Amino acid sequence: MDSKTIEFAQYRLERAKETLKTAKVIFDIKDYKSANNRAYYAIFYAIRAILALERKDFKKHKDVIAYFNQYYINTEIFPKKLGHKISLAQSIREDSDYDDQYIASKEKTQAQIETAEELIDVVEKYIEDFKRTN
Repeated sequence: MDSKTIEFAQYRLERAKETLKTAKVIFDIKDYKSANNRAYYAIFYAIRAILALERKDFKKHKDVIAYFNQYYINTEIFPKKLGHKISLAQSIREDSDYDDQYIASKEKTQAQIETAEELIDVVEKYIEDFKRTN
């Protein structure tokens, strides 16, 4: 594996971390819909960091998530429980962004942020392990 591929994966992971920081700031000012959006994108960027190691990418979010679920969740490289949380995050982000009547709660938004934190932690460990073995 060439170093540029790993650097690109780490770049995407850093983008996920930065987006998570933004989610937390927005959460603190009680803009829960926007925080849901940013928490989801932190998740999305972390997933794309994993895909960068394979040099895989897709134009549509649903394809990124589907690939990740098929090759990383269903094979239990990452916990199935995390896959369910990611699906929920995607659904809540879509409701927050597109459903004018959706009311984003503090509790659900906090859960989204926690999911992003959890995923970023496991992705970071995965990338470190990947670097050691490749």
